[in-house]
Amino acid sequence: MSLFVSHGAPTFALEPGLAGPALTRLGQQLPRPAAVLVVSPHWMTRELQVGLSPAPATIHDFRGFEKALYDLQYLAPGHPDLARQALEHLEDAGWQPAPEPERGLDHGAWVPLRYLYPDASVPVFQVSLPIDLDSRSAWQLGRDLAPLQDAGVLIVGSGSLTHNLHEVNWGREQAADYARDFSHWVRHVVLTRDHRRLVNTLMEAPHASRAHPTSEHFLPLLIAAGAAGEGAAATLIEGGIEHGVLSMDSFVFGSGAPSA
Repeated sequence: MSLFVSHGAPTFALEPGLAGPALTRLGQQLPRPAAVLVVSPHWMTRELQVGLSPAPATIHDFRGFEKALYDLQYLAPGHPDLARQALEHLEDAGWQPAPEPERGLDHGAWVPLRYLYPDASVPVFQVSLPIDLDSRSAWQLGRDLAPLQDAGVLIVGSGSLTHNLHEVNWGREQAADYARDFSHWVRHVVLTRDHRRLVNTLMEAPHASRAHPTSEHFLPLLIAAGAAGEGAAATLIEGGIEHGVLSMDSFVFGSGAPSA
């Protein structure tokens, strides 16, 4: 089982909206994992890196928000042993990953995890997002991480189903048509298990270039789907659209996924 979560704006940490309670319910329904592996667009590197910290710090990698946001801490333990297993699986698959012994958790990891596992008791480690990743290699990265699921690792791709920050309108309640249309298209291809169109979303979906002017917040969806494999069942975790353009939908992939 794997998971894609939309983490939206950093303010999601303080403004749960529809998505926050939905993720909390999901965390209560899922089997408790041995660890959570998060791939986030807020840790991008030239080559793959794997975080090995036994006690990753909370990184506040954003500017210009209220003080309460910077006071938040998410002090989940790391899991160096399982992180080293991730290194081995990636090496065996032909990647060239490097260990990163000190890096903490960026907000793409800790913000959604505050809702998924509020007590921070589940160990967490991150794998970086290579800067040259495309849709097909993102899917393959998910496939190459998939064996970790046999060790009880929950693979989480954290991104945003839509991500055009130039059009964010803080507090706007009405969803932009293009964000809604793109989100509904992705919902359909995910829930109908249309692997080909999912991988080609950024070329085929309506308003794709407007929904994602850059690809890094979409690729974690393909990593999560790839970890489950072609044809895997999927469940929608509806999150609504925040600030007019940020779709907060999430998806659970794999057998045994809870019903929506």
